[in-house]
Amino acid sequence: MKKFATIAGMVLLMWVMFTGCDSKRKPGKIYMPDMAYSRSYETYAEYDSSIITNDPSDKGGNKIYYNSQPVAGTIKRGELFPYTIPNDTNGYKLSATVMNPITEMTKAEMDETARLYNINCAICHGEKGLGNGPISTSGKIGGIANLTLQQYIDMADGTMFHSLTYGRNLMGSYASQLDRKQRWMIVKYIRSLQPKPTVEAAKAVAKTDSTAIAVKK
Repeated sequence: MKKFATIAGMVLLMWVMFTGCDSKRKPGKIYMPDMAYSRSYETYAEYDSSIITNDPSDKGGNKIYYNSQPVAGTIKRGELFPYTIPNDTNGYKLSATVMNPITEMTKAEMDETARLYNINCAICHGEKGLGNGPISTSGKIGGIANLTLQQYIDMADGTMFHSLTYGRNLMGSYASQLDRKQRWMIVKYIRSLQPKPTVEAAKAVAKTDSTAIAVKK
């Protein structure tokens, strides 16, 4: 009797092993199906189209509507907050008040930003931002900005970002080619191409600031 029970146990164990390890995608017999399968609908899970639909025009009746899109207003992890200033004259002015969230970049980040700049910007503005890229020197398109001029040195980071986001004059929008963080990084990179203020200019700014403070007092 004991021998029979041992043989029966071994046969049962082999049956469980063979039926339970058929495939990683189809594991076969499941001891606790409620623990193996979630009742919620997962984004990339297969679903029965006769019961579930993700077509808004097909919802209702006997079908369950499931929208696989993220909830409105959510952003992916690590993404910067959305830029909500509108693309109009007033929005362009307001953009000057927006601060660049990228305050520092590592050498690796700077190298990556240089690569992005050379791919997307240098063809017009040139490798050094002098406005002498291949499209500019071809003579077919004029008015390409020399980013090292004083007017662009004085331009706020937010205004540069606004122009990259929506486009400005002959330059189109780069929002589809570069995400928000990459656009802010490029603004930071452009600052590295611009000449640093001279000692005389720094003294003049300091003097102006101190005068303004004295007047306020």
